[in-house]
Amino acid sequence: MHTPIIPQKSPYPVNVEAGKSYAWCACGGSKTQPLCDGSHKGTGLAPVIFKADKSETVYFCGCKHTKTAPLCDGTHKTV
Repeated sequence: MHTPIIPQKSPYPVNVEAGKSYAWCACGGSKTQPLCDGSHKGTGLAPVIFKADKSETVYFCGCKHTKTAPLCDGTHKTV
């Protein structure tokens, strides 16, 4: 299993829509951060699906080391 790339050491605020699903990039290689573009293929890593319960702004992890994937838990402060 590969270690994810750290695209940024802060969360990505994303306006999500109730009922819609989002594929969070777990590998860090996506050009469409924080969402998956298929760059994980061959890394042993896979995107995490997030389904929005309500329309709101959520904070997707940017460092890819969160313990609460796909959402930021503050881990970026220590990596």
